[in-house]
Amino acid sequence: MWEINKKIGLFTIFLIYLRLGCLCFGGPIAHMGYFRYEFVDRRKWLDDDAYAELLALCQFVPGPSSSQLGFAIAWQRGGLTAACAAWLGFTLPSALIMISFGYGFFALEGQIVAFTHGLLIAAVAIVAKATLELGNKLCPDLSRMAIAVLSAMLIISLPGSLTQVGAIVFGALIGLWLKHQLPMARELTSTPQNIKQTRTLRKIAFGALLVSAFLLIGSFWMNENIYALHYRAGALTFGGGHVVLPLLNGTIVSGGLVSEPIFLAGYSAAQALPGPLFTLSAFLGTLGAGTSPAAIGGVLALIAIFIPGILFLIGILPYWSIMRQTRWAQAGLRGANAAVVGLLLAALIHPVCTHGIQNATDLSIGFLAFLALYRYKAPAWLVVLGSGIAGYLF
Repeated sequence: MWEINKKIGLFTIFLIYLRLGCLCFGGPIAHMGYFRYEFVDRRKWLDDDAYAELLALCQFVPGPSSSQLGFAIAWQRGGLTAACAAWLGFTLPSALIMISFGYGFFALEGQIVAFTHGLLIAAVAIVAKATLELGNKLCPDLSRMAIAVLSAMLIISLPGSLTQVGAIVFGALIGLWLKHQLPMARELTSTPQNIKQTRTLRKIAFGALLVSAFLLIGSFWMNENIYALHYRAGALTFGGGHVVLPLLNGTIVSGGLVSEPIFLAGYSAAQALPGPLFTLSAFLGTLGAGTSPAAIGGVLALIAIFIPGILFLIGILPYWSIMRQTRWAQAGLRGANAAVVGLLLAALIHPVCTHGIQNATDLSIGFLAFLALYRYKAPAWLVVLGSGIAGYLF
């Protein structure tokens, strides 16, 4: 799984993720649907099992899970530099727009509400397709279907990032309990090249974990530094962008770096944009860091909030490749993968459908978008654009 393929250049990977960063509306769960379409269905970079393993793993590290997933996929494909290029491409579009909002372009938000709603309808179709196809492949028997349904019920009943992580842990434990009933994949063998690569990755992993711990401890000693506050929020947030908002509000606003009306205006703008909601930090840094030019503060705040999750992911991935080869780890992963399907199902119900489908017209547009994707294999960008236009017109 972690054998690196360097046939694709860094600039090509950057462009692939840049396009995704321009199209991925609808929040982290919708982003995962876009990623699956792009890298499993279209480009065949990995299969559904590998995709689900990465998706499950990214729930256990801090930061926005969709950005972590994109980073991990690119690292598996082209190495650490490719992963950094992927993060830059996926994050850049919304970050640039949020910095522009920081310079005073708040008036644009009211003019794109209708179009944005159409894009949220497209997200419903994307997530529905991903849930159906992942369910068919990762829940082929009654036991794993039951894990998915129970996980979805748990997440809907007790919404929250901790519940999402708990549902995956629950699925893994059930998988361990049923390990003699679930089929096991053959164990992987390592070549001398893979062993050398693994040793290098372990050194990088150890260094990443050491740096992340040092920076987190240091952030608690700098309560008035906007970058330290962003780093701390990124390191303590599990479950995505929405979870980070109370932490930022409780430090950035309470510390007087940005007023609450401006904070809420930035949050509202960020929800209307593609890409990760963490790019709200670019807006806050532009306004609150006091740098000249102001955009420098936005860029540094953006890096500060993303870097802890990236460091944790770098620290965990090499050991994950070793653990996954054992029978007990495979059983746990199969249960966790089934729980991921439940995670997608719960998110499809809420918030994706509840935000995207408001009336019968929205339902009709969403159904046509799903039909175009699933039945007629229409390209995702065309469905997204068509849904956005339909939302604007109707």
